[in-house]
Amino acid sequence: MDLNSINYPENLSEYKLVLSLSLDLSAACMNIFKRVFGHLYFGIGILLFVLTMLPVLIPASIALLFKEPQRAKIIHPTFKIWMSIFLPLVGCPVIRKGKNNFKKGENYVVVVNHNSFVDIPVSMPWIPGPNKTLAKIEMTKIPLFGIIYRAGSILVNRADEHSRKESFTEMNATLNLGLHLCLYPEGTRNKSEEVLQPFYDGAFITAIRNQKPIIPAILMGTKKILPLQPKFWAWPSTIQYHFLPAIETKGLRLSDRQELNSKVHGVMKDYLLRQQKPTSAQTA
Repeated sequence: MDLNSINYPENLSEYKLVLSLSLDLSAACMNIFKRVFGHLYFGIGILLFVLTMLPVLIPASIALLFKEPQRAKIIHPTFKIWMSIFLPLVGCPVIRKGKNNFKKGENYVVVVNHNSFVDIPVSMPWIPGPNKTLAKIEMTKIPLFGIIYRAGSILVNRADEHSRKESFTEMNATLNLGLHLCLYPEGTRNKSEEVLQPFYDGAFITAIRNQKPIIPAILMGTKKILPLQPKFWAWPSTIQYHFLPAIETKGLRLSDRQELNSKVHGVMKDYLLRQQKPTSAQTA
């Protein structure tokens, strides 16, 4: 090729303009690809979720014939096997840290941050040992999935005061049976720009009443997989699930619940903020 025949920009500003337009076009093409792929990935993910869920209906239905703690002892390993297949299959492996913070022979109130619908199938199976979670009764209306959801949850109708009171009774019974209790103290998905929303007191009241230690648990990466927007769109990503050291409640009274709430919230928020900071290797 004759280099003299190439039409170079006549000046630096023209060169910058051509470069900027090229970069904008490249970015636009990448955004279109990511948008289309994300919708396709979402659809494939839903299909694989349903297909891998169908075999789980059998042990879940059997588990409903038993009372606790036998039910949880059937459901927990079942869910773990299911998610150990499904999540890597869709490119979302779980990396778990801090398992050693669970002491043999003890059960805990595990409080987890809540960013995405993906948190639900991740949080319970990777807690070391059988556990129950507090869940909205509305989800049991979903065909087939409702059976599985019912088998692993303490159901509550948040609009019904009697149902809310009954859920506290069931949470206390769960801990008395030696099972872990998995709760989302934010109450709902975090749709704000903050790393953590304020906590409700329910988890801390339950922990104090039963004198059970609290394990703060941090989920990271699930909001990237299934963000609030765009709808029906998802993206594969590794999920980090970190269990922090237990916080004791022995000797605490219900009047201490707000102080305990603030302490756990502070520990979890500080940890999340530290995880967001770039490492020295990244900034070098």
